[in-house]
Amino acid sequence: MSDERAPVTFREWKEALAAEPWAADLKAQTARDIIGFLRHCKVLHSPACIAVAKGYIAEAEGQARNAGASPRAALRWFFVAAKKVAAEAERPRPNAGAGTRAPTREMRLPPMAPAEGADWRNALVTAVRTRHLLARTEGTYRQWAERFARFIAPASPYRATEREVQAFLTDLAVRQQVAPSTQKQALNALVFIMQEALHRQLGEIKFTYARERRRVPTVLSREECARLFAQLEGTTRLMAELMYGGGLRLMELLRLRVKDLDLARRQIALRAGKGDKDRATVLPERLVPALQAQVERLRVLHQADRAAGLPGVWLPESLARKYQRAGERWEWQWLFPSRETSVDPQTGVRRRHHTVDSTFQNAIRRAAAAAKIDKRVTPHVLRHSFATHLLESGADIRTVQELLGHESVETTQIYTHVMRRPGLGVRSPLDEA
Repeated sequence: MSDERAPVTFREWKEALAAEPWAADLKAQTARDIIGFLRHCKVLHSPACIAVAKGYIAEAEGQARNAGASPRAALRWFFVAAKKVAAEAERPRPNAGAGTRAPTREMRLPPMAPAEGADWRNALVTAVRTRHLLARTEGTYRQWAERFARFIAPASPYRATEREVQAFLTDLAVRQQVAPSTQKQALNALVFIMQEALHRQLGEIKFTYARERRRVPTVLSREECARLFAQLEGTTRLMAELMYGGGLRLMELLRLRVKDLDLARRQIALRAGKGDKDRATVLPERLVPALQAQVERLRVLHQADRAAGLPGVWLPESLARKYQRAGERWEWQWLFPSRETSVDPQTGVRRRHHTVDSTFQNAIRRAAAAAKIDKRVTPHVLRHSFATHLLESGADIRTVQELLGHESVETTQIYTHVMRRPGLGVRSPLDEA
């Protein structure tokens, strides 16, 4: 791919233009010229690049009505400013290892694939990181983008329209028979990819919806929970008991920080949970001594990391920019850190991350097998058991809804179908015989 055909992504051009010390009318004309060029790119189903810009300028200057109003100067500024921003993003900052996640513009993009038409991957990564989305969200979007690209091959996603998106979503429902939540995730990912990354405006999308299937969750009895915990030890057992005792989701458990524990009030503050919502849940009384011991062990580890000059833990984007060294402070440390440091795949900074989710998941599976529990046990089963056991104990369903962080009480009502005595606690007629 020649340099003139290389796609240029410059979504911050309006902010950059506003910062120029130009007259207002010159800025307004420059903005109109750039918008006209970007619309031209959409019509051609092509990313913005120098080659397309040259053709656009030649066409505009060749029309008599545009004499004296050439977009040449505006587009020259556009590409020069975009190059400066890209060069700034590649330049490492002197405090890149100061304990915070680097700003999104400095994150290293994957290398451009040599195959023609593969530049949409870079456009997707740029769009995701410009909007400060989580690394897990980026991975999900990239997976759906690859699946969509294989589905429409040999055509490029740049050439795709709502028809291809409709066909892909319908195929998920009809042939692959995915769950509605999976199809919804694919829809959200494709809309983001097409509109935000590739700048393609989709029309009305009509597709076959995946069939709704109501599945009852797997729930352990109290005795099975005790057997499971008996097969665990140390920090892993503490994590499992805390997940069950507070009804936490897996990533909520792993992302707990020291400041999120309120041992005096017996509460756990869960930050930026599902739907980016905060909530509080109960902290089991019996776990207070074990959590106090865990915190004291973390103090020793924290002091060792600071003495070794290790960068601080990862922080959300806004906090990392405002408090650049907050990741080194004690209250922000992970409650369940990994034993070894690892390299952040986005920033390249080696720091201490929280425990890997697969490590905890595998430990729960092994413990369930050792406890001879004849059910498919995952960490999320502990959250299901928490909700079911609360309802069996007479807790109000609205209270359980708030503790679980469900947006709708209908989601919480699924646990009434797996209670030990559903309904009004009636006895089976067989027991009356």
